[in-house]
Order: sequence, then structure tokens, then C-alpha cells
Amino acid sequence: MKLTLMFREYCSLCHKMREQLQPFQQEFGFELDVVDVDEDPLLEEKYNELVPVLLHGEHEICHWFLDEDKLKAYLQAQS
Repeated sequence: MKLTLMFREYCSLCHKMREQLQPFQQEFGFELDVVDVDEDPLLEEKYNELVPVLLHGEHEICHWFLDEDKLKAYLQAQS
């Protein structure tokens, strides 16, 4: 399974979410694709005020802050 983190280099919330995802990656073994929204005008327009955004495909799991309970429930349901 691959999750995508919509990210900004200068965003402290983005860095925090990426760090918080590490234990979940170890437990559930998903890949994490980190995408800098500022490198794509369409992504910047879509996610500008929402980053960080955690996605599985087009499904948004959470944004701004990592909802650990929601993420764990989602990952368990996918396995």
C-alpha cells in the first residue's frame, strides 16, 4: 500500500506529520510518497491551505494534523 503526503518544505506541520507517520509505517509497512505541492501549480491550487494532507489514492485520511486513531482504523480496514 502507498500513502501520499502532500507537503511543503517550509511547513512545520508537514514535517511533524511525516515524523509521526514513521511508527505507522513500521507497524503497517506502507510506502510513503512525499509530494511537495509547491512544485506543481495544480496541486498547489488544490491543497494550498490544507497541507499537510495524507491520502490513499484520492481518499483523504486527514489534513493539518495526524489523526492517529482514524489512520490506524483505516490501515486495519485495508489489511
